[in-house]
Amino acid sequence: MSNQVLAPSPALGPTGTPLFNWLLKRQAGVLLHPTSFPSDQGIGVLDQRAVRFLDFLAAAGVSNWQVCPLGPTGYGDSPYQCFSAFAGNPYLIDLYALVDAGLLSDGDFGELRRLPRDHVDYGWLYVTKWPVLFRAYEAAKARRFANLPYGDFATFRATHASWLEGYGLFLALKDHHDGKPWWQWPAEHRFLARARQSALPASVTARAEAHAFFQYLFFGQWALVRSAARDRNIQLIGDAPIFVARDSADVWSRPDMFQIDQETGAPLAVAGVPPDYFSADGQLWGNPLYAWEKHAAEHYAWWIDRLRANFALCDVVRIDHFRAFDTYWSIPADAATAKTGEWKQGPGLAFFQAVKAALPDCRLIAEDLGDLFESVRELRDACGLPGMTILQFAFGGDADNLYLPHNLVANAIVYPGTHDNDTTLGWYRAADEKARDHVRRYLRVDGREIGWDFVRAAYAAVSRLAIFPLQDLLSLGGEARFNTPGVAAGNWQWRYSDAQLEALKRQSAPYLKELGELYGRG
Repeated sequence: MSNQVLAPSPALGPTGTPLFNWLLKRQAGVLLHPTSFPSDQGIGVLDQRAVRFLDFLAAAGVSNWQVCPLGPTGYGDSPYQCFSAFAGNPYLIDLYALVDAGLLSDGDFGELRRLPRDHVDYGWLYVTKWPVLFRAYEAAKARRFANLPYGDFATFRATHASWLEGYGLFLALKDHHDGKPWWQWPAEHRFLARARQSALPASVTARAEAHAFFQYLFFGQWALVRSAARDRNIQLIGDAPIFVARDSADVWSRPDMFQIDQETGAPLAVAGVPPDYFSADGQLWGNPLYAWEKHAAEHYAWWIDRLRANFALCDVVRIDHFRAFDTYWSIPADAATAKTGEWKQGPGLAFFQAVKAALPDCRLIAEDLGDLFESVRELRDACGLPGMTILQFAFGGDADNLYLPHNLVANAIVYPGTHDNDTTLGWYRAADEKARDHVRRYLRVDGREIGWDFVRAAYAAVSRLAIFPLQDLLSLGGEARFNTPGVAAGNWQWRYSDAQLEALKRQSAPYLKELGELYGRG
């Protein structure tokens, strides 16, 4: 492990003030990924259930809805390992809307309706939903994409051409090569530039058009959800993982932007985090690292395009693993664990200055959890970006724990827990008695309604934005946990029922609205 001393970022931007500094009023929000909506299509989709959820937020006086990344998921089903940093997830497409558009019939839904409603079974979803989507594409193609519900398909393709062509061709070739990762494809298909110069089968070209059509459907339906949110004065908070998946259209389309061999595609180094209290070996994520000097030479155009695409879907964007813009852990590609990595310098303030110049009004959140160099905090503060605090991390130690409510700061987001944490009830049940006793004495509660105790503590906190996982508002235990880091199976599957949301709206929305009024949160 390297102990090199790295130069800190300046404490403020060159004008002496933070670059962004956008979080100026107290607000509340709810964290819920759309896959968790109820439906009879095997997974949550962008239909009236999304509107009902927005109605609940409005009734509760909550003005923010935070989602996980909305991209197309691959092996492992994680929204943090997507086939594209620009595209949307076709699983979220509401197929009933395509019946109304004349692209499907009721008979196309037989298998989907047999899928479970209390969780997402991604294996069965894969073999049932994709054939229906392709039937909808064939129907649209047969009528030359006329009379479609979300505007002109050709115009959509032209608007998103910078990433859509590569994305569609990437997935078409992946299908053509039996799902293999792109570095196992023949040399003439290994990168986008090569594929463009090769003679592609007509089936691949048609398949690429189909995947572009699915993006047209996703973006069209998401635009309706976003419009409904605006009508209710609710802003959407998106999520951008700093690293992209190795097997993605992003790396395949622009290999020069990453630390990989430009001939074979083999990574030169990969991402992760070093050993710490929680893991003696560290975490070996395996994502390709950025060739930051290439990005700087292009004035960070790729990243700015990515953020612009994120802001086309959401009002605010959380950047996961923000610390890597300051310093990132570089692990040799052949390493068995993350132990042998070293800290490397990220792009620092220059990156955010370029973002500010291109997107002056953008609103970003810095995921800054974990052990950080002081230079990471200085970069965050120079940018004026709100960081994150987790109440579950606050208890069981000393009074100087930065996550305890009395140590919080105003320019931050406070959560009971995030998608990676257990529910608050599940956490409390599994915590040792020292932590439980600390919670009870600190909050002056008996712990019988610990989820709501944490909700009240977050509402009262000085941090301007408080966000609550829906599971905590529903008082659910560990069975409703959304993701367990380091566990390969059983993640991203949780779903609630119509009855649960209806009861929550009826029984608790007035109380949440009262909390918002009491603590000045809109």
